[in-house]
Amino acid sequence: MRAGSIRAWAWVHTWSSLVCTLALLLLCVTGLPLIFHDEIDAWSGETALAGVASARGGRPLDAIVAQARADYARAAGAQGVPLFVGFSQDSLLITVTFGPRPDADEAQMRLFSYDRATGRSVGEVARHGIMPLLLKLHTDLLLGLPGMLFLGVMGLLFLAAIVSGVVLYVPFVRRLAFGTLRFDRSERVRRLDEHNLLGALLLGWTLVVGATGVINAFADPLTALWRQGELAQMVAARHGDAALPPARYGSLDAAMAAAQRAQGGLAPQFVGFPGGSFSSTRHYAIFFQGDTPLTSHVLTPVLVDAETAHLSDVRAMPLSMQALMLSKPLHFGDYGGLALKLVWALLDLATIRVLWSGFALWWGKRKARAA
Repeated sequence: MRAGSIRAWAWVHTWSSLVCTLALLLLCVTGLPLIFHDEIDAWSGETALAGVASARGGRPLDAIVAQARADYARAAGAQGVPLFVGFSQDSLLITVTFGPRPDADEAQMRLFSYDRATGRSVGEVARHGIMPLLLKLHTDLLLGLPGMLFLGVMGLLFLAAIVSGVVLYVPFVRRLAFGTLRFDRSERVRRLDEHNLLGALLLGWTLVVGATGVINAFADPLTALWRQGELAQMVAARHGDAALPPARYGSLDAAMAAAQRAQGGLAPQFVGFPGGSFSSTRHYAIFFQGDTPLTSHVLTPVLVDAETAHLSDVRAMPLSMQALMLSKPLHFGDYGGLALKLVWALLDLATIRVLWSGFALWWGKRKARAA
């Protein structure tokens, strides 16, 4: 590699790393407890409801939504509209999200949970506390969409730092055996060897976590594109360009029955009510997940008319949305049980060490030049 090319790649590696280091340190620190969010919720006393999965049956959905409507009115002091119903695949827990209007933003939503076997209220899901705060910091820096987009740009810089680091490391290992740590040299050389070795060992993991983090950061724009594209086509195929909001919400149980007939034995994951971010102005959008470990993260929406419960359309999600769905479990390592979460945590700690050693190398070089 030519000297000029090496200098160019070194410049890219140095500045792409430095610009994103602080944001990445924050993401690593906040991401560490989020890896174990299920275990932390259990330790903090969150109610566990063992039994038949709520996605497979139980009390009528209409009755549970009606109870959630009353619970929201008491809690908020005003009438609201249902936004989502979420199902569990391994417990009796079912959740209902309400808000003041169909297009309410996340800050205005309130989430209530129930035992689907009995209809008993499990309580409102807390939106405050340390874990929700850490999640908001990790996803949008408490800034909403601007924060998500900023972190997406930081993720792209992180990927640039990884690629440029590999380009610089390849000629380096031609002169020195891979994994060599020169303990007999200066502190700077020892730190450089450690930085290079850890970066090489973490290469696959950092690429996966960095790429999935970037995809997650652009979740809102990707969802908006899906609504304007495929979802609009699904609605137009039956209603033309004008799909009027329903005069009233019909039976959710009847809509679910129609959707399940179209999807065979697949289990629903959640329902989006009319006017929300995952549905049209007129339909229940019922999302079904696959029945294998991989396809369980790939959803297929079924549109059912919210007033008549007539099936409107079934269509696979586009590749961009499928990538978004698959990126979330990969990013947090929550698809392989506690053992994989422990591995993710160790890799997270090692990444913090790489970030710190890279900054220390730059700072030491800057001080030396100043001297």
